[in-house]
Amino acid sequence: MRSGFTETLRGLLDRPLASYYLLLSSSALLLTIGLVMVFSATMVESYSENGDAFAIVVRQATWALVGLVGFWIAQRLPARTYRSVSRPLLVFSVILGLILLAPNFGNSVVGTDDLWIHLGPVQFQPGELAKFALLLWVADSLVRLGPRIASWRDLAVPLFPIAGLSMIIIGYSDLGTMLIIVAMFIGLLWSAGVPMRILGTLFAIALAGSALLIAFEGYRMERIVSFNRPEDFADGWGYQAIQGYYAIADGGWFGVGLGESRQKWEWLPNGHNDFIFALIAEELGVVGCLVILALFGVLVYTGFRIARRSADPFRKLVAAGVTMWLAGQAFINIGGVLGLIPITGVPLPFISDGGTALVVVLAAVGMLAGFARAEPDAAVALRARNPSRLVRFLWAPLPPAPAGAESGSSSKQTSGSRTPSG
Repeated sequence: MRSGFTETLRGLLDRPLASYYLLLSSSALLLTIGLVMVFSATMVESYSENGDAFAIVVRQATWALVGLVGFWIAQRLPARTYRSVSRPLLVFSVILGLILLAPNFGNSVVGTDDLWIHLGPVQFQPGELAKFALLLWVADSLVRLGPRIASWRDLAVPLFPIAGLSMIIIGYSDLGTMLIIVAMFIGLLWSAGVPMRILGTLFAIALAGSALLIAFEGYRMERIVSFNRPEDFADGWGYQAIQGYYAIADGGWFGVGLGESRQKWEWLPNGHNDFIFALIAEELGVVGCLVILALFGVLVYTGFRIARRSADPFRKLVAAGVTMWLAGQAFINIGGVLGLIPITGVPLPFISDGGTALVVVLAAVGMLAGFARAEPDAAVALRARNPSRLVRFLWAPLPPAPAGAESGSSSKQTSGSRTPSG
């Protein structure tokens, strides 16, 4: 029985478009769960403030629609477009980060507030865009360097000063986002084959820089100090952690029921955002948490699978970078909620309330979906289907044919053999 299931699973994973469908299904399920949990977490607050229990989740659903449009656009773009926009996008994100550092910038129409820039009724986080921009720029730079990545001097001149400046600007106001960017940056260098001696030095520099940023802001040090003994800081930074533990303990194996949380009645701060995993544990229990972790596991597996199967070096690096970004952010968020690491205040991808984070994540996953369609076997299968122009316009154009695929396809058709399909 077990061998039969294994063979069936292996057969499904061997299909040309397995990466694409795994990515779509896991992302769609996480997004759906996120919208449901945002509604559950905000219904009391939303009704109290607006007289409408659906006000906040409708806003989040609107951002989700914007993000799906971003997914659709990103899926259609070729790799050369991402490489060409990487530099101007990085410059734009650095400018936004500098604006964020100016608390008195703007007027009643444009202004800043902690991590957000406000444009009238709309607010967005520059740090979320910086993740995407730096990912594309670093991957493009590493591909251009080629074998010279083994040289510290060749890496340092174009790469380290700009990347370091971007991280400092973002980290000054948002340490959690900077830690995600640092992990993604070092992961990209490791994926490209940068020697370990360089990676070790960069890791030490990153630790020292993080320590300085923590020491510079008193509240960050208080979070670190209250990490091991939150009960000693119940009136301050330990309060959120303690309420999160109560939510997790109340949930048990199967939870108290969807929508039945007690902690969302103004007990747990940011239960719809940073601590939404605690409310998932309370309402859906350990089983619900395991489902979330399993879906993230499928997403991470699929991202690394796309990176491994991509023929283009840029696609390979970007796919690995997006995967490390999402995996790192999920680990930092869930680890903070469970008390494994200090709380940093980053959202849980796909699930936490927050428009900018959701739009950027969906656009990044859309890019990853385009790369999945460009896997050599997937590209051959899609081109063999020869979808209509309407389908290509409404969903996605055909990926480029891999090298040697045309002649191989012609010979197969002549011999009467079948072309694999997804």
